[in-house]
Amino acid sequence: MILSFFDQFMIPQTLGVPLILIAIMIPPLLILNPSNRLVLNRMLTLQAWMLKMFTKQLMLPINPPGHKWASMLLALTLLLMSLNLLGLLPYTFTPTTQLSMNMALAVPMWLTTVLIGLRNQPTTSLGHLLPEGTPTLLIPVLIIIETISLFIRPLALGVRLTANLTAGHLLIQLISTAAFVLTPSMTLTASMAFLVLLLLTGLEIAVAMIQAYVF
Repeated sequence: MILSFFDQFMIPQTLGVPLILIAIMIPPLLILNPSNRLVLNRMLTLQAWMLKMFTKQLMLPINPPGHKWASMLLALTLLLMSLNLLGLLPYTFTPTTQLSMNMALAVPMWLTTVLIGLRNQPTTSLGHLLPEGTPTLLIPVLIIIETISLFIRPLALGVRLTANLTAGHLLIQLISTAAFVLTPSMTLTASMAFLVLLLLTGLEIAVAMIQAYVF
């Protein structure tokens, strides 16, 4: 049976039941829960330090009233990062390669930020639709363009995450297949392909973390 390169992006099913929910629920279980002890172990201390530094970096460009969203944004980032990294393991499924899931995460977050901005600062939010110093003749055109770009933003978020992870997985599969096929006949070429595969894997680990942060 010949499998397509795109079969790895199909949602696995058992008895007709999609297993994507199980794939989404497993990563949160890997996060260590804090204990009641005064002195924590090394893993909990390292995890707490990383979460603190990451939250500080995440909230740096946001004003103090927006810091109340730190927990939700941190949880979303950790979920995406864990799903992206676990998807690089062999024989695993990456839920974030599904555009439907990414859009389900992007649209509510985008809609929340837009509605809260319109409620708290309506003048400033509407002012982003028209840059300062725009000529009178270009005002209608720019308002239409900025409105379209505003509504395309969640689609861009979802497509960016899906496209980057899908392209990375396809490259890894293509190079690994080439290295496996060329090993019996062209050992030197297969060794070079394996070296490129190792470098690409390191790059994909970085992309998995960066894309979660960008999202």
